[in-house]
Amino acid sequence: MIKKENLDKTSAWPFVEAKKLLHERKSFIEKKGKIILQTGYGPSGLPHIGTFGEVARTSMMVNALNQLIDFPTEIITFSDDMDGLRKVPENVPNQELLQLNLHKPLSQVPDPFKKFTSFGEYNNEKLKVFLNNFNFKYTFKSSTSLYKSGFFNPTLQIILDNYESILDVIMPTLGKERQKTYSPFLPICPDTNQVLEVPVLEIDKKKSKIIFNNNGKKLEKTIFDGNCKLQWKVDWAMRWYALDIDFEMYGKDLIESAILSSKIIKLIGKKSPSGFAYELFLDEKGEKISKSKGNGITIEQWLSYASPESLSLYMYQNPKRAKKLYKEIIPKAVDEYLDFIEKAKQQDEFELLMNPVWHVHNGKIPRETTIMTFSMLLTLVEASNANSKELLWKFIKKYKPDILEKNFPIFDSLVGYAIKYFNGEIKPKKKYKSPNEIEKLALKALVKTLEKCDDTMSPEAIQTLIYSTGKENGYADDLRNWFKLIYEVVFGDENGPRMGFFISFFGVKETKELIINKLK
Repeated sequence: MIKKENLDKTSAWPFVEAKKLLHERKSFIEKKGKIILQTGYGPSGLPHIGTFGEVARTSMMVNALNQLIDFPTEIITFSDDMDGLRKVPENVPNQELLQLNLHKPLSQVPDPFKKFTSFGEYNNEKLKVFLNNFNFKYTFKSSTSLYKSGFFNPTLQIILDNYESILDVIMPTLGKERQKTYSPFLPICPDTNQVLEVPVLEIDKKKSKIIFNNNGKKLEKTIFDGNCKLQWKVDWAMRWYALDIDFEMYGKDLIESAILSSKIIKLIGKKSPSGFAYELFLDEKGEKISKSKGNGITIEQWLSYASPESLSLYMYQNPKRAKKLYKEIIPKAVDEYLDFIEKAKQQDEFELLMNPVWHVHNGKIPRETTIMTFSMLLTLVEASNANSKELLWKFIKKYKPDILEKNFPIFDSLVGYAIKYFNGEIKPKKKYKSPNEIEKLALKALVKTLEKCDDTMSPEAIQTLIYSTGKENGYADDLRNWFKLIYEVVFGDENGPRMGFFISFFGVKETKELIINKLK
């Protein structure tokens, strides 16, 4: 057990938010003997990395809660698959099929991939598969299922009973044109199965019905059993009420919606959940990541290049700061993950609670020693020309004969990731410099320097000799450009590894041959 004084002092955000939740919801939690947290997902497009972030961060909250209080917890992952399809995503096939089914509930839109009964079900199953791959503990809830089964019926009646008061909350936030057609209840059209945004002419609270104008026809429908869907701000409040939610985090762009939903749930008789607004994820252009666009990096892409833990670490860090998510940030994220594991070995209990990998691994931090950074491993892939894990491991063992794959599972996975990342993202973009005659002379002098070295020398001694060679060959006042020259000619990049360490690991003879080949 973690000491109470350390739990009281830590400012790690999962603990801060967990304490806030326990303070705000204390009486409700004690009454029901359980803490319920929700994450929301709109299956109008393929699950993206932001969805993972929401579940991962909520799971970190649960880990913190389990240290603070002895109550069962549950994460509900809610899919709003009754929502109407508003636009066709750009990153799916059969665009015409989806175009023909616009505005229908996602659970009634045909699956463009032709694998499931609907587009909503396809996306729901994709979501569950990737959450299961991360071993998240969650309960999946489908909006369609809860509406049609009658689970929401009692709360829908409460919404209808408070119809006018809810309008008073929402109407001032709408433009004049939208005010003319707005209703908290969106009926499902009996002819087209579309979710209608039409004026409600009358409501019958006793019979639980609404009367609305459908293209000039006056129709009436019960609000129960999936015949109507709530407009989403009201729907969000209804969910909180019906599922008795204690906590939900959401993107910064939904803050105004959360404020309105909080007013509505208070109006119908319950206190709003504790909330946490996180900053948005951006692509490399600084644009918001979107399910319909499919921009930014996908979950599958990250996991083909790096471990789930590195992705969890990225989600943990600075949740209230906008973060760019694209492929080039992966090596840095992996190296930070390795660095935090190393730091954990020297940290006391209080410091560990502030270490991100404590939250990534729920307190069970790996003890594996770091052999080299992921960035260095990527350089080694290029220098060795290895195209398989087996070949790269043979090369590594040539210089580190005492290490076995089974004793270094994290590094073993990095070996495979490095090959994929280098071939997929680095190699196609390489631009090797053709040195001029003066630069060639300097690099040939470096080759001669390496002839005086051997593999028993320390990385620092080799690095000193490289410095000296640069100073003696025109770079005395500009050693930065000396190393830049080496990197651009040998590695096809302006930046590279610390050469003394690289040569010590790669081998003096091998490095010399690598430079000679690049000069040719």
